[in-house]
Amino acid sequence: MFKRKRSSMKATISLIALLMAGAGTAMAQDIVIGLNMVKSGALKTVGEATETSVDIAVDEINAKGGINGHKIKLVKYDTGSDPKQAATATQKFVQDDNALAVIGPFSSAEAAVAFPVGERLGVVQIPNAASAPGLTGNFSYAWRLTADEGTQFTRLLNTLKAKNIPIAKAEIMYVSDERVSNVSGTQFYPAILKAAGISVGEPVAFQLKSFDLSPQVSQVLERKPDVVALAGTPDSAGKVIKELRRQGFKGRVIGSQIFADPNSLELFGRDADGLLIVAGFWGDRNDATRSFVKKYAEENAKRGLTSKKSPHHTDAWGYDIVYLLKQAMEKGNVTGDPSKAAVERTAIRDALKGIRFTGISGENICFNAARDARLPGFIIEISDLKWNLFDQHPAEACTEG
Repeated sequence: MFKRKRSSMKATISLIALLMAGAGTAMAQDIVIGLNMVKSGALKTVGEATETSVDIAVDEINAKGGINGHKIKLVKYDTGSDPKQAATATQKFVQDDNALAVIGPFSSAEAAVAFPVGERLGVVQIPNAASAPGLTGNFSYAWRLTADEGTQFTRLLNTLKAKNIPIAKAEIMYVSDERVSNVSGTQFYPAILKAAGISVGEPVAFQLKSFDLSPQVSQVLERKPDVVALAGTPDSAGKVIKELRRQGFKGRVIGSQIFADPNSLELFGRDADGLLIVAGFWGDRNDATRSFVKKYAEENAKRGLTSKKSPHHTDAWGYDIVYLLKQAMEKGNVTGDPSKAAVERTAIRDALKGIRFTGISGENICFNAARDARLPGFIIEISDLKWNLFDQHPAEACTEG
């Protein structure tokens, strides 16, 4: 009889232990977020440090208790700058990893392919570099913490006019085999320049891997422009700038966000003196931005990314996306419970509606009806191999929500 009671007591204790262990497991459930990034391929130079920025934000949040008491678990996928791989990554995050949201994909070309997949699977995706206008309009789960290329280029022209910089006649050069560069060079730049009353010739194309750009530059300079508007990645922009100066161009080279990378000064060299571009982040704006810049440089040094000393605006936006998702997940009471994944993914989407967010990118950030963030713009002038603030434009007023 005594043995039977003792056995029964042991069974009860074991059952209680199992239940407590199960409760502990539930309490410790991670919140999974996917990072759709580029660490190889054509966009490696500008995109590889997104991982650093996102990791910094995740570490900061987890060190303070996570989201609703749950730690963030980050799962990563390198697309190799391939849009098809971006779509594959989104599907993997949802179906294999139980991710509740996705940071990325990185580029506009990748977003155009991955957004339909995310819409079908019901998961929020927030890119940190996809800036071609109109990408999010048809999708309820697609949001962007990026500044529209057309908006930023218009701000740049407004600064040129306000500062009385000669700009009566412009010519355009663009990379034909990179989506944002192509769209900017063939559509947005010409339309915005003409709307501003600036004479502009037929845009001149070149490819990412072009080595000799002397024919294209000669064609542009024959038209004697005041400014050359350039749409290209940092490495391609550097080639054009050097060739323009070699052929004697003394005017301003201008461009929107595509090659606004402070780490590209060595690529551009002193030929870039006078270059005016618009960026979505200014690192010396306040204590929070300066703290991020410091952490970014230190972490990249540890990782061997010695050329990444100052954050690109896409890096700042990647950092802010993590905190934006945190705010939305807290508002939506997200737990990370796999059995509730579909419901919680939708809760994140709904929590983003009408949200106001303050981060290193700006204060009181909101989203328009197409789910695009309203962000400030910073006009940068390069002189003496330095990145200097030339002018700035506030974000558009929040009217939605």
